[in-house]
Amino acid sequence: MQPARYHVAQRLIHWLIALVVLGALTVGFTLGTLGFEGARDRFGLEATNALYKYHKSFGVLILGLMVLRLGLWVALGRPALPQDMTVPQRLAAIATHAALYLLLIAMPVVGWMATAAGGFPIEFFGWVLPGLMAKDPALSEWLYGLHGTLGIAILAVAGLHVAAALWHWRVRRDGIMRRISLP
Repeated sequence: MQPARYHVAQRLIHWLIALVVLGALTVGFTLGTLGFEGARDRFGLEATNALYKYHKSFGVLILGLMVLRLGLWVALGRPALPQDMTVPQRLAAIATHAALYLLLIAMPVVGWMATAAGGFPIEFFGWVLPGLMAKDPALSEWLYGLHGTLGIAILAVAGLHVAAALWHWRVRRDGIMRRISLP
């Protein structure tokens, strides 16, 4: 039998991931728009280096949380979708969730690879992690472009996810938000 709600650990991780992703995307798009020199000129060298460090740290954290989330999904399952959802709605819900999982795993992996190929340290809150790739500036540039494209895709799919959640909560009022809400 499927549970009526996600387990409390799944709900906490969902909202923690949402907050960390919001922060990582905000910093990432800021740095991507300004570039290193522009960020340095606007925020100063120390703040710019801190933004890069914490952006990478949040990316590694997102990757770890997504792996944990997948493990909890396998171990604990997920609540059934409402019976009155149409087949296209069910397919859209499943596709959106699958896309978010895929993107939220691919994004930090590609960022890790781009950073390593650029010859920069992979930082995680004060620890330096292995790069796992040789320095390759051309590959790094291409991977950073892909990293930015994945960020745009995450914004689009997450926007769709939030819009659907608001529609269920405020328009349909079908209780689906209770599955993932914290209280």
